[in-house]
Amino acid sequence: LWIRRLLLFFVLGNLIFTLHFETRIRPLPLSLLRVEKSCTMSYMLPHLHSGWEVDQAIMKEEDRVVVIRFGRDSNKECMVQDEVLFGIAEQVKNFAVIYLVDIDEVPDFNGMYELYDACTTMFFYRNKHIMVDLGTGNNNKINWALPDHQELMDIIEIVYRGARKGRGLVVSPKDYSTKYRY
Repeated sequence: LWIRRLLLFFVLGNLIFTLHFETRIRPLPLSLLRVEKSCTMSYMLPHLHSGWEVDQAIMKEEDRVVVIRFGRDSNKECMVQDEVLFGIAEQVKNFAVIYLVDIDEVPDFNGMYELYDACTTMFFYRNKHIMVDLGTGNNNKINWALPDHQELMDIIEIVYRGARKGRGLVVSPKDYSTKYRY
């Protein structure tokens, strides 16, 4: 009986020793070192994975503004914007819904909306694109990351109030033109 215990102890000890040191010495396979898309900062907000899903999200929402961030999930500028969008999502949930679209995964809208920038945010209300005059000359979209939560909340609220009144173009509460930066 004690020989069986000693043999079992020796076999298990050898197995544990081998597993411990061989896994420490061997390098990890490259497939385990890759960063998957779900590991980026945008995992907390809903993604739209096809052109049909984007169309349905825009068309089905009757009472709230649809805010869509077009860009790449791995882009640093998009990560900043996603963090801000996630930070305000709970506060604007009564009048806005936020979605993310990866322009590499869904290239259907790249030509239609001229999505050539790293990070683009657009607004829709009742299947209609709502333009925002930010003082930059491009009223169709916001093509940079807004790092301030309150500014983005104010813009979404202005879009909601203007769109409910039937306006297709609303004026931003802050002028983002370069003439006031100097």
